[in-house]
Amino acid sequence: MHTYINRNFKNFRKLIFPFLLLLFFNSCKTPKPSISTRPQPEAKVEEPAAPIVEESQPEPVTQVTSEENSVIAPPVNIAEFRAAWIATVANINWPSAPGLSSEKQKQEAIKLLDILEKQNFNTVILQVRPQADALYNSSLEPWSYYLTGKIGKAPETFYDPLGFWISEAHKRGMELHVWLNPYRAHHTTAGEIGEKSMVKTHPDMVVELKNGMWWMDPGNKKVQDHSAAVVMDIVKRYDIDGVHFDDYFYPYASYNGKKDFPDEKSWLQYLNGGGDLSRSDWRRKNVNDFIQRVAEEIKAEKSYVKFGISPFGIWRPDFPRGIKGMDQYEELYADAKLWLNKGWIDYFTPQLYWPTKQVGQSFPVLLGWWQSENVTSRHLWPGINLALEEKEENKGEIASQIMISRGVLRDDPGTVHWNIGPLLNNNELVNSLQNGPYRKNALVPPSPWLDNEAPLKPILSFKLDENKIDLHWKHREPADVFRWVVYFNYEDSPWDYKVLNKDEQTLEIPVVNMENKKLEKAGVTAVDRTGNHSSFQIYDLDKLLP
Repeated sequence: MHTYINRNFKNFRKLIFPFLLLLFFNSCKTPKPSISTRPQPEAKVEEPAAPIVEESQPEPVTQVTSEENSVIAPPVNIAEFRAAWIATVANINWPSAPGLSSEKQKQEAIKLLDILEKQNFNTVILQVRPQADALYNSSLEPWSYYLTGKIGKAPETFYDPLGFWISEAHKRGMELHVWLNPYRAHHTTAGEIGEKSMVKTHPDMVVELKNGMWWMDPGNKKVQDHSAAVVMDIVKRYDIDGVHFDDYFYPYASYNGKKDFPDEKSWLQYLNGGGDLSRSDWRRKNVNDFIQRVAEEIKAEKSYVKFGISPFGIWRPDFPRGIKGMDQYEELYADAKLWLNKGWIDYFTPQLYWPTKQVGQSFPVLLGWWQSENVTSRHLWPGINLALEEKEENKGEIASQIMISRGVLRDDPGTVHWNIGPLLNNNELVNSLQNGPYRKNALVPPSPWLDNEAPLKPILSFKLDENKIDLHWKHREPADVFRWVVYFNYEDSPWDYKVLNKDEQTLEIPVVNMENKKLEKAGVTAVDRTGNHSSFQIYDLDKLLP
């Protein structure tokens, strides 16, 4: 994940704080509502289900009627995207070194997943293709150097790392998104170029850069076909929840010593074929066409798989006014605004890696501007830089940025965290999140343009056992369930909730809580893998239990 920091702009101090507040409040203006023209399917009609009531003592039971238990939406909105990038390039996050045993790799993976589950994250973005290689079993590209220490070498005790990650993430109720670099062919941290590297096997598809990296030419049709095939191979064979690209399209200018990208061969081929675009526009079209193609092919294969991109956080300097930094439109030939405007992608994650007080790259102003460009109402979930809190002056910055995001993105909040590393070793940061915005867990927000059909309601039974109530439930279509949410309400208190994984179908709730309040109501919803809730039915426990 590339982070560009414009060092020509120093942090402003207290004199700009009032101006920053003004910018922030302007960015939080209520957006105009969007009107969807997508046809809505007919809603399923369900009769309110009477619960099965079990008792520890045989006593009369009051039967539930439909008037006593109305079917309504869940009483609490608990949707928020909380994702973390796990980088494999240069062994940044996983595995900790190339060539570890398969068992050690699995242990490290489980440790990372357990940390995310404990800290109430709900999505993993795992890098599986850092340099035209594979951290999974592929017939299209070689095994990754970062996995085994030699490109093309499989794990000695064979297993499929991606399959393992998917299974373990889903056990914890987390989505697993695969993160691919579409064009990088060789990274300088990957040792010598092996015989199975794309540099050796497909020399006509790659070019060498001044910094020692090799890059696939986005203008080469063979590159476009190959990278699209790699994406679709994963989509078809693995039970993933999303596909993710980061900010690497054409390479950053510094990678080639500020020299122009060496694509003369494909450029001349374009001109000789009658092309009339400028070279810059042609390069942008190469990237745009690839993004649109991947989006369409994913949806044609598995409509529920989300496609997300995390571009550099600034589209162009002075958009909006006062923003300064690298021009990705001209340097990376990435027209990220177009992708958002067109709705090609399901979630858009601009890398807003700067502290809030850095006015030239203002976090709230940039987020507000990107939101104003979200004219198709796709998910907009910013990427934030956890390493900011390594500096004393930025303590509390991450919790603040999450809260600012909630303010700007009120109806569809979410944040993606670069990267998981600080969550392992920065206890102060972890505590600020666990005791603050991530105190309770959350569900991935629904994507109604992908799927808006709600699952059926669970079938509940209750059992009174001394000082607690045992809730049990089952479902007529268990394959349609990804998670459960149990809602409960004590007298004179707001609704509370607990999110459970799909293999958990029971919960004990105290009859009286720590504040000596009596449990009055409860209910359960089923949630499918695209975030749709089943209808919610309130059960009045005073009328159901003696």
